[in-house]
Amino acid sequence: MTITKTEAQKLNLLIGTYTKGTKSEGIYVYELDGKSGKATYKNKATGLTNPSYLAVTKDGKRIYAVCEAEPGKGAVAAFSFDKKSGGLTLLNTKPSIGNGPCYVSIDKENKQVFLANYGGGSATAIGVNKDGSLNEKSQFIQYKGSSANKERQEAPHVHSTVISPDNKYLMVSDLGTDKINILEITADADKPLKEREVVNTRPGSGPRHFDFHPNGKYGYSIQELDGNISAYSYDAGTLTLIQDISGLPDGYNGRIWAADIHVSPDGKFLYASYRDDINDLAIFAIDSKTGKLTLAGRQSTLGRAPRNFAISPDGNFVLAANQLSDSVVIFKRDKETGLLNDTGERITVATPVCIKFVNE
Repeated sequence: MTITKTEAQKLNLLIGTYTKGTKSEGIYVYELDGKSGKATYKNKATGLTNPSYLAVTKDGKRIYAVCEAEPGKGAVAAFSFDKKSGGLTLLNTKPSIGNGPCYVSIDKENKQVFLANYGGGSATAIGVNKDGSLNEKSQFIQYKGSSANKERQEAPHVHSTVISPDNKYLMVSDLGTDKINILEITADADKPLKEREVVNTRPGSGPRHFDFHPNGKYGYSIQELDGNISAYSYDAGTLTLIQDISGLPDGYNGRIWAADIHVSPDGKFLYASYRDDINDLAIFAIDSKTGKLTLAGRQSTLGRAPRNFAISPDGNFVLAANQLSDSVVIFKRDKETGLLNDTGERITVATPVCIKFVNE
C-alpha cells in the first residue's frame, strides 16, 4: 500500500486517564495533524476503572492498559485497535496479581506484558496469545526492603518496567528501595523473567521512570524524590553510571515531584517532567560521544502536574499531559535547539495520565 504525504502526516493519539472521582470515561483516541499540531477527537473506550498507563505493540494493532483499582482488584486490559476509526475493542482482562499497577510494557515479539505494581511493590509478567489477548500463564515477583525517605520509602514501590532496545532485559525501577532491578527476558513461557543484577541509586532518590537512547548505548533514570537524572552506559544487560545531574530549577527549594523522562527520536535531547510547584519540562542536550547531559532550557507545561508527556515519532511535537488541570498541551519542537514553542493547540480531557502515539 502506498502512503501519501497527507496520510503520513496523521497520527493516532491515545490518552489513558483516571476515571474514579473524575469526569473521564476511560481511554480517549484523537487524531493529530502532523503539520499543524491540531488534535481531533476520534473515539473512546469506556467501562474500565482508571485505565491509566498504556502500552502499544510495534504494529499498533494491540493496546494494553493497567487498571488502577482498589487493592486486590488491579488488572491489565488487552484491546485490539482499529487505526482508521480509532476504535478499541476489549479482548480480555487479567488480574495484575500485585496491588496498584501503574505501568505496562509489551515485548517486541508480543509474547509477554510486564506490569509494575506500585502499591504492592512487585512486578508481574503475563503471557500474550497470538490474537493479542492475555493468557493464564503469569510470573509474579515480590520485592522487599525500604530506604531513607520514611514517608515514601517505607516499602517497595515498583514504578516502571522498561524493556531494553535489544528486547533481552527488563529494567524494573523501584522507588521504594532505591534500586533498578535488571531482569533477563527468557523464552520460558512459565517463568520469562530471571534475575540478573541490581543497580543501587542514591539513598532517598526514588527511581521512577527510565528511557533508553535510540542508539542503545545509554539509559536514563529520573528520580522522583530528589529530582536528579542518572545517565548510564548500557551493554548487554549491564548499566554503568556515568553522570548524576539535577533537573531542578536553580535555587528551587520546594517539594520535589519528578515524573517522566524521554529521549527525542533523533537522540539529541532528553526531556524530563517536574510536577508540583515547578510544572515544567527540563530540556537537556545529549553528548553523542559520551551520553552525558547538559541543560539546554526549560519549558512550562502551561498546566498542573505533567505526570506524563510524549514526543511524536517524527520528533516535531511534544505533548504534555497535565493531570491536575485536565489538559494536554501541544508544543512544536525545534530539532536544532531542542526548545519548545506553544502551538496554542489543546486537548481538554479529565486527568490525563499517559499519552501514546500510533501511526495510522
